Amino acid sequence: MTARVRAKFTCTGKEGNTVFLQSVYSEDVQSEDGRFTTATPWGELRMNVDNPSAAIQFQPGRSYYLDFTPAD
Repeated sequence: MTARVRAKFTCTGKEGNTVFLQSVYSEDVQSEDGRFTTATPWGELRMNVDNPSAAIQFQPGRSYYLDFTPAD
C-alpha cells in the first residue's frame, strides 16, 4: 500500500498567475480544520499556474485538499 498524506490549505490570494495558499488552523480539535491542524503538514505554498483553465479554479478564501503520494 502506498503511503499518502492529505493536508488542507486555504487560498489566501492571487497575483497574476501566482497563487498563495496557507495551511488551515483551528484550536477546535473537534472541527475538520482542527484535526488537520494537529495531524498534517502545515506551512505556506506559493505556486505559479500558467494554464488559465487551472488558475481560475483557485479562489481566495476557498480551501483545498493537497494529497502527497510518492512519485516513484
